[in-house]
Amino acid sequence: MSDQIQFIVEKLNQEPFRKNYNLITFDSLESTQLLQLLNDVLGEIDPKHAVDIREELPEQTAKRMLSLLGILKYKPPGSISDLSTFRQGLVTGSKPVIHPVLHWLLQRTNELKKRAYLARFLVKLEVPAEFLQDDTVADINKQYEELMEAFKNLHKECEQLKTSGLSTAEIRRDISAMEEEKDQLVKRVERLKKRVETVQNHQRMLEIARQLRLEKEREESLAQQKQEQKNQLFHAEQRLQRAQLQLKEMHHAVVDSKPESLMKKLEEEINFNSYMVTEKLPRELESKKNSAYFLQKVVAEPAMSQSDLNVLEIKINEINAQINQLIEKRMMKYEPIDSKFSMYRQQASIISRKKEAKAEELQAAKEEMSSTERQMLQKTSQAHELEGSEVLKGDEFKHYVNKLRSKNTFYKKKRLEIAEITAEYGILQRTEELLKQRHEAIQQQLQAIEDKKGISGYSYTQEELERVSAVKSEMDEMKGRTLDNMSEMVKKLNTMVAEKKASLAPVIKELRQLRQKCQELTQECDEKKIQYDSCAAGLESNRSTLEQEVKGLLEECVQEENNYRYINCMKRNLEIQLQRAKEEMKAYVSADPQERRKAIREQYTRMILEQENLGKKLREKQKVVRESHGPNMKQIKMWQDFEQLMECKRECFLKQQNHTAIGQVIQEGGKDRLVL
Repeated sequence: MSDQIQFIVEKLNQEPFRKNYNLITFDSLESTQLLQLLNDVLGEIDPKHAVDIREELPEQTAKRMLSLLGILKYKPPGSISDLSTFRQGLVTGSKPVIHPVLHWLLQRTNELKKRAYLARFLVKLEVPAEFLQDDTVADINKQYEELMEAFKNLHKECEQLKTSGLSTAEIRRDISAMEEEKDQLVKRVERLKKRVETVQNHQRMLEIARQLRLEKEREESLAQQKQEQKNQLFHAEQRLQRAQLQLKEMHHAVVDSKPESLMKKLEEEINFNSYMVTEKLPRELESKKNSAYFLQKVVAEPAMSQSDLNVLEIKINEINAQINQLIEKRMMKYEPIDSKFSMYRQQASIISRKKEAKAEELQAAKEEMSSTERQMLQKTSQAHELEGSEVLKGDEFKHYVNKLRSKNTFYKKKRLEIAEITAEYGILQRTEELLKQRHEAIQQQLQAIEDKKGISGYSYTQEELERVSAVKSEMDEMKGRTLDNMSEMVKKLNTMVAEKKASLAPVIKELRQLRQKCQELTQECDEKKIQYDSCAAGLESNRSTLEQEVKGLLEECVQEENNYRYINCMKRNLEIQLQRAKEEMKAYVSADPQERRKAIREQYTRMILEQENLGKKLREKQKVVRESHGPNMKQIKMWQDFEQLMECKRECFLKQQNHTAIGQVIQEGGKDRLVL
C-alpha cells in the first residue's frame, strides 16, 4: 500500500497535475478533496468530466464516475468486488476505494485517453427492437452503424500512418534515386529518338505504338471496372441473403403472434407485476421498515453494561416461558375447533411460500432471458459486422462441414499444383535469364559488326518494324474475333429472351391473380392492424402507469436499503464498542494479575504514574536550577569582567613592548652617527 501511495504522489506532482503533495499531506486529505482529486484525474483523461463536484449531487457524481470507469474497463480489486460496496465507497470518498482507482488511472493515462476519445464515437446506442420496425429509424440506425465502421477504418489507417512514417533521410534518398532514374530515362529516350529518326515513317509507327499503349491502358481499366462490379455484385448478394434471412425470421415471429396470444402474455405480465407490487414488495418493505425501526430504537438507547444485558436476558427468558405456557393453554383449550383451521393455515402458508419462490424464479428467469437476448443481439451484430452469415443449425451445419471438407481437399490439390508451377516457374525464370544474357552478348557482337560496316541501328529498326507489324496483325485478328463473338452473343441473348418470355407467360397470369389476392389480404391486414394498434395503445397506457408505480416503489426500496445499510454500519460500530467494553470489564474484574495488566485502565494508570514521577523529577530539577541561577549569573559576570581585565592587560603589555623597541632603534641610530 505504501508503494502504491508513493507512486500516486509522484505522478500527481508531475505534469499536468503539479499538486506538490507528500505522503503525509496526501494521506491527510479529506473525502471531498480526495473525490475532487479523482475527478481531476478523470477530467484529464476525458475533458467532459472536468467539473467541480461541489456543484452537483453525490449520486450524480457517483453515476458519472461509474459510467466513465465502466467505459475505461476498470475492475475493482478482490477486496471491494461488490458493486454496491464500491459505489458506496465512491460516494463517501473512502480511501480503500479511491486509492486503487487513482493508481490504476495514473499507470496508463495515455492509453485511457485514447480509449475515452474512441468511446465518444464507438459506444453504440442500443435501440429497442420495436423502434427498429419503423423504416426511418432503421435507415438512420443503419447509417449510424456505417459511419461507426467508417470511423473505425479511418482511425486504423491513421494509426498505421503514424507508426509507419518514413524518415526525411529515406525520403531524400528515394527522391535522389528517382531523379537519377529520370535522367537515365531521358537520356535513353533521346538515344531512341535519334535512332528512330533515321527510319522511314517513324511518325506513323510512333502513332501506332501510342494507340497500342492507350488500348492496353483502356483494357486494364476495363478489367479493373469488371472486378469492381463483381465485388459489388458479391456484396449485394450477401446483403440480399441477410435481408432474406431477416425477413424469414420476422415471418416466423409473426406467424404465431395473434392478438389472443399477445393479450394472454400481457395478462400474465400484468398479473405478475400486480402480485409484485401489491403483495411481495409491500411485505418486504414492511419487514425492512420494522427492522429499521428496531435498529433505530437500539441505537437511540444509551450504552448498556454487562449487568443490564444480563437483566434483559433474564426478562426475555421469562417472557418466552410465559408465551410458551399461553400457547400450550390455547392449544389445550381450542385444539378440537382450530385443528382444521391450523391445517388450512399451514396449507395457505405453504402455498404463499411456493408462490413467492415461483415469483422469484420467474423474475430470475426473466432477467436471465433478457441477458441472453442482449448477448444474442451482440453476437448477431458482431457477425453482421464481420460480414458473416447467420448461425447454422442441424443438417445445414453438417452440409456446411462436408462442403468445407471437400473444399479442403480441393485446396490441398491446388496447393500442390501451385508448388509444382512455382518450381517450374523458377526453372523457366533461370532459363530466361540465361537466354537474355546470351541475347545481350549476341546483340553487342551484332552492334560491333554494324559499327564496323557503318550501318549502326539497322537491326534494331528492323526488329521494331517486324514487332509493330506483328502487333498490328494481332490487333486486327483480335478485333475480328471480338466482332464475331459479339454477334454470336447477341443471337444467344435474343434466343434466351424469347425463351424466357415464353416460360414467364403462365407465371405472369398467376402473378396477376396473386396480386388481387394480395390487395384483399393487405386491406384485411390494415383493418386488423388498426384494431391491434387501438388495443396496444390501451395496454401501453396501463403498462406505463404500472411502470411508474413500480419505479416509485423501487426508488423507495433503494432509499430504505441505503438507510438499512447505514443503520447496519452504526450497529456494527456499536457492537464493536460493546465488545471492547466487555473485554475491558472482563480484564479489569479478572483475578489474574497478568490479565488485569492487559486492561486499558491499568495501562493508563501505569502511564499516569510514570508521567507523575517524571513530573516530580523535572520539578525538583527546576527548583535546583532556580536556586543556583543567581549565584551562577554572578559568577558568569565576574568571569566576563575578568576576561575584559586580562584583555586590557594584554593590550597594555603589547603597547609597552612596541615603545621599548622603537627607543632601542633610535638609540642605535644615534650611536652609529657618533661613530661616523
